[in-house]
Amino acid sequence: MENDQLTELWEMQANDSSNFNPKDIITKAKKQRNSQYISITVMSLTVVVLFIYTFYYAFNHWNTFNLGLTLMITSLTFRIILEFYSLYRKEKQLISMAQKSYFAYLKKYYKARQIVNFAVTPICIAVYIFGFYLLLPYFKDYFSKGFYTYILISGIFSLIGVSAIIIKSIIKEKRFLKQLLS
Repeated sequence: MENDQLTELWEMQANDSSNFNPKDIITKAKKQRNSQYISITVMSLTVVVLFIYTFYYAFNHWNTFNLGLTLMITSLTFRIILEFYSLYRKEKQLISMAQKSYFAYLKKYYKARQIVNFAVTPICIAVYIFGFYLLLPYFKDYFSKGFYTYILISGIFSLIGVSAIIIKSIIKEKRFLKQLLS
């Protein structure tokens, strides 16, 4: 179903339950969806790089280095799957509900997202950091001091960048929920 058709359907319905018109809700939902796509893309690229490195170099024998890589890949993959599931579920509901029920669903959806954002995401980030921490002794032993420093600094900046994108999307979702509830 096209967005224009959805807009027409929503505009035909009475909208006395909120101070949002259908266009506002659709616009905000699109912005939030695009933000989710950006988060998914960044996390997916990180997983791809880790996978490539893992399959070329890491699995000669099992050790804490491999455990670290596995933890990093698993935490990011879990978060990506969670984002895709969340995104798919919301879009499926958009097509099947009337405006008033979808508005109520959005409130419930964003409250559930808060659990993901404030419980699951910090756990995923902590597991990722722990995995990276497990890699550092191996990097220190096998690489030059300068390259080790580069890996350390770029790893920290990458983590900060991914965390900043996730935090930005969490803030946007929280603002949207606040607007829905007001």
